[in-house]
This record gives sequence, structure tokens and C-alpha cells, in this order.
Amino acid sequence: MTLSQLLSPLADCELHGQGVPEISGVTCDSRGVAPGSLFFALRGTSFDGHNYVAAAVEAGAAAVVLEDPSFAPATIPWVRVPDGRAAMAAISAEFYGNPTAGLPLVGITGTNGKTTTTYLLEGILTAAGLPPAVLGTISYRFGDTSIEASHTTPESTELQAAFRTLDNAGARAFVMEVSSHALEQKRVDGCHFDVGVFTNLTRDHLDYHKTMESYLDSKLRLFRELLRTAPVKPQRRAAVNMDDEYGARVAAAAVCPVITYGVDFAGDVRAANVTSSVSGISGTLVTPAGEIPFESRLLGKFNLSNILAAAAAGIALDLPLEAIKTGIEQHATVPGRMERVDNSHGVTLLVDYAHTGDALENVLSTLQELKTGRIITVFGCGGDRDPGKRPIMGSIAARMSDIAIVTSDNPRTEDPFAILDQVRAGIVPLRLCEFSPDQIDAGGVEKGFTMLENRREAIRLAVRLARPGDIVLLAGKGHEDYQIIGRTKHHFDDREEARQAFAELLP
Repeated sequence: MTLSQLLSPLADCELHGQGVPEISGVTCDSRGVAPGSLFFALRGTSFDGHNYVAAAVEAGAAAVVLEDPSFAPATIPWVRVPDGRAAMAAISAEFYGNPTAGLPLVGITGTNGKTTTTYLLEGILTAAGLPPAVLGTISYRFGDTSIEASHTTPESTELQAAFRTLDNAGARAFVMEVSSHALEQKRVDGCHFDVGVFTNLTRDHLDYHKTMESYLDSKLRLFRELLRTAPVKPQRRAAVNMDDEYGARVAAAAVCPVITYGVDFAGDVRAANVTSSVSGISGTLVTPAGEIPFESRLLGKFNLSNILAAAAAGIALDLPLEAIKTGIEQHATVPGRMERVDNSHGVTLLVDYAHTGDALENVLSTLQELKTGRIITVFGCGGDRDPGKRPIMGSIAARMSDIAIVTSDNPRTEDPFAILDQVRAGIVPLRLCEFSPDQIDAGGVEKGFTMLENRREAIRLAVRLARPGDIVLLAGKGHEDYQIIGRTKHHFDDREEARQAFAELLP
């Protein structure tokens, strides 16, 4: 496409320089510039892309989009825009042919539940004859096509390229997790949403957003800006969890019709006659389109909320109730979300991504309802992230487990022992006994906690302690197959470590 064609969606831009260059690619990374590329100079928190304009020109860029004209190149055309990120989103969508304009797109945002809800909705859409591509924390995938997820929601240049690839692979709908960072940084502004889903809002990412109000404002962009009625998508809708304390504010901010849902709230979509056990959840879905019984192998109240979120999105898309039922019932598990690690020792070992206080409390509440023995929890808190949640998570884990083993998550550039001390600060007021790892390992401890920085050894300790009937929860990393120490990513998978730990036990 020519540069002038790509600029057509922009309402406010200034084109300078001679010629109408053909554009062969779009990027905001000067290292990714190839001859014919359009380079976007963006201001970031750590780097300013304007400083890389010269490098982009040297690499063969055909044109540059920037905010500060003092960095304008002298030898190639350049475009001045008031908002580089908004311009990049619009131009990237145009470059890749607006792949979300012609297919249904559901965006799911919230602190917890996004990934499980995408998997459920994937099953529902498939049952309805609209097999979707899913873009989320774990991967961007459709059929045999899989693109590794660099972020929950990537930069708009990567995102629109992924949409085009997945569309070409045969996807008939899109389901995506929409992070607060992506909304704040306008990575999804070129997307044409049909439905926006709000799952919940609890403390997370305050290292970036600073306050819960700022965090909420980022989420609200999806509902008050990106779901506005437009000719390309004239019947947009929102699905909002009214059990959450912020649900009413999200519903009030939405610029489109809202479908409410809730486990406790009597919303448009709800569940009746619910029973829950170690085998899963069953009940009756009550919706504006009618009622239908369902069974699910997922566990816990928080997963019932995820089921209702997916069902509400299905109703928002006018999908048949039978397809909603089928999608829910065929869904078995999500990688790293209450994922079982099978063993021959009579122990229920679960790996879960819970890395916020709310998520950890939800998981442990479910396990308390289902337990027949003790709950042994292994967890840690990531470095270079919000330190305020560390004592909160420590208190929850120690209070709701029989034995809590505090260990490292991804310490990154922080001192892992300093992180452990901050977690301990939340446990001390509970007046629980702290034991050394050796004391715990010797047996006889039924209630208390210990600190063991090495995550591999912490997992092995938990497995050695577990008796038939006990539940072991490995929380925080879930599907991740790495551990970041310093700035280096090392291979590490809780599921692999647990299997190895069981293999080391005496028969």
C-alpha cells in the first residue's frame, strides 16, 4: 500500500516530504526495520523512539511517523501526528486489511478469569460453527497455527499481523484477552469489537497504574470508547460481572447495551440449582434466550463466574443456547489453571496461575470446600512488580492453608529474600508458627509456614509432606515454563517439577 492510502483513517496528520512511497511493513522497533518499512517513533517509559529515527532511515525505512518534528528525517517522507500510538493502531489495521472488521471479535478484560473465559468461549463459538482464533496470555492460536504470546496483548503492529495470519488460516471469529496495559497504550484501538466482557477488578499492576482508579480507567476505555456504535459493527454489546464491586461502574460507562451476569447477582445471565463437587459444577443456565441445564468439569465459584461470562458473551453474539451448553460441557482444563498433575500417591496436586490476592483467595476457598485432608500451598510473588500485594498474599496463603511454603516466583532484578520478608510481614500478625524447612520436612507439623527461596526445592518439600487425601497447590506461575532471575529467563515448569518430585518418592 502507498503511504497516502495508509493515512486515510487518520483525522489529524501532516505529511511532509516528496514522493508517495510504497510501504512493505509497519514497525515501532528500529531493529525490525527493512527496506520499505514505515517506522513509528513512539515515546515509551524507558525509551523514546524518536532517538531511533536515524537508525530506521539507515536500515531502509520508506517513511517515518512521529510526534516531534525536531527529529524529522531529511531524506524520506515523514508524518507528524498528535498521538503516535493511536496513529500506529489505525495504520496497522489498515495495512493488514482490517481483519477484525468482517469477523466477530470478543474482547475480555479483567484482573482474573480472562484466560479461562477465552477457552470456554472458544468451545462455544466452535459449537456454533464459528471456530475462533484465540489471542491470550498463553498463545495466539487457531487450529495448527500458533504464534507465541510475547504479551497478553501485543503492540498493534504485531496484533494486526496476528489477526491477518489467523484469518488467513481459516478463523471465523476472534476471542482475545485485553490487558489494561494494551488499553492504556492504545494497542487495540484498531480493533473492531462486537462484544466487550468485564470479569472483575482486583489489586494488580499497581506498579504501572499506581492507583485502582487509574487501573479502572484503563479498563473502562474498552466500554466507553471502543464499543461505540460504528457502521462496521452497528450492534455492539457489553457483558459485565455485577458480582464485582466495580461492575456497576463499568455497566454505567458502557456506550452500548449491557448484558449483566453474576453468581450472586440476579443478572440477565445467571445459574440456578447449582451443585459443586470435586467432579465439577452443574446447574441450569438462565438467560434472556431461555434456560438450559449444564455440567462442567471446572471447579469452584470463581469458575462458575467464568462460565457465566462466556455464556453472557455467547448471548451477546446471539449464539444458540445448545452451542453455549456444548462449549461449556466439552471444556476440560486450561493450561496452568487448576491443572492437575497426576500421581499414584493419592495426592491432589494442582498448578494454578493465581498471582494476585483475589485469585489466590478464590482458589483456596474452593479447595477448602473440597478438601478431605490438608492443604499445602507453595507460592511466591514476582519481583519488579507491585510490592503492596506481597503481604496480602502472604496473609491469605497462610490463613487458608494448613501449611504454606513461601518461595520465589520470578524474582527478576529484586533480592528474592527481600521479597520473602515482605510476604512474611503479612503472615506475622496471624501468630502462626514459622518453621525451618528442615523442621517441616521432619514431619509432625499440621499448621504453620516456612520460607524456602529455591522454588524447585520448595515443590519437592511440598510433595514429600503430602499424604493421601491432601491437596498441594503450586500457585503463581501456572502455564509459565520459565523463571526470570535477574534479567535471564531459565526453563522452569511447575508441572514438570511436580512430576519429577513424585518420581523421586519411594514407592
